[in-house]
Amino acid sequence: MLTRTVQFSAPGEPSQVLHLQSLQQPLPGPGQVLVQMLVSPVNPSDLMFVRGHYTLKAQCPATPGFEGVGIVAAAGPGLRGRLFLGRRVVVLNPKGGNWSEYAVVPAENVVPISSSLSDQQAATFFVNPATAWVMTREVLRVPPGEWLVLTAAGSALGQMVVRLAKHCGFRTFCVVRRAAQRTLLKTLGADHVEVCSDEMAVAGLTEQIRSVVGSAGARYAIDAVGGSLGSALVNSLGRGGRLLAYGTLSGQPLSFHPRTLMTAGSSVEGFWLGNFMAEQGLLFRLNLVRRLTRLIRSGVLHTEIGGEWGLDQVQVAVQAAEDSAISGKCLLRIHPVSG
Repeated sequence: MLTRTVQFSAPGEPSQVLHLQSLQQPLPGPGQVLVQMLVSPVNPSDLMFVRGHYTLKAQCPATPGFEGVGIVAAAGPGLRGRLFLGRRVVVLNPKGGNWSEYAVVPAENVVPISSSLSDQQAATFFVNPATAWVMTREVLRVPPGEWLVLTAAGSALGQMVVRLAKHCGFRTFCVVRRAAQRTLLKTLGADHVEVCSDEMAVAGLTEQIRSVVGSAGARYAIDAVGGSLGSALVNSLGRGGRLLAYGTLSGQPLSFHPRTLMTAGSSVEGFWLGNFMAEQGLLFRLNLVRRLTRLIRSGVLHTEIGGEWGLDQVQVAVQAAEDSAISGKCLLRIHPVSG
């Protein structure tokens, strides 16, 4: 039986190298499940993967798609997979592969999802909502009233962090590239929005952060950019301050003197949701799913949707995902609406 799959044979510009192929439907092995994919989002990490810029290097020919939602159609040997047969599940595919009509993943990489969430919200369940929650509530554990400094605050994930901060009672110092993003973030509840559209503004960012959060410096920060912008956040950290580096949008490394950390006793840590989740047991995952479901339904971690495209429109979808005129997450609708 053949199945349609998006593939690329060599890294490159997504709209040029991605093509729809008809391949033999995969079969699940021991401890694996076969998932009929319903919807998968186009995330920045997917596009970096296609371009060859992601932490994980593609073994070409390769299929993108790190998250999504689908229905378990078959299970290989093993009890856990059989428990999920016929159920709608969130699919975490850390090696990629969800931009396909059928995907085979380890049974521990799928989690049953509430029928109260649409396919669209279920498909975008983990990469942004879980990252926002885990970084701020599980890893940094930002206390109420404290400041969190964040770059790329105008992104879908950044907006979630701002709404989550309002919900949990901590404050946000948001760094954005465009002045137009200030009004939106203020509407969402951001406490301070700083526009850094050029290197001159970046050069003064450390001082500006300290002038707002306090001369002692920031205690909590998350950075998705790297380069000079992320480095300014490192330099703004106060005693015992922590920065989580979770993205490399600039493609440039962080640059700072070791004494910046030594003097303040501050730290810079890498964060990758896949690594974090791999260390968690089933009970944590189920509790996380219940918590995130409530927050998505309440609107705190809701994902705005920018549109849906079929697998045969993947070139259009990946272009739309990087079009600043389109607000919201772009999705690939692989199979019809469930239920």
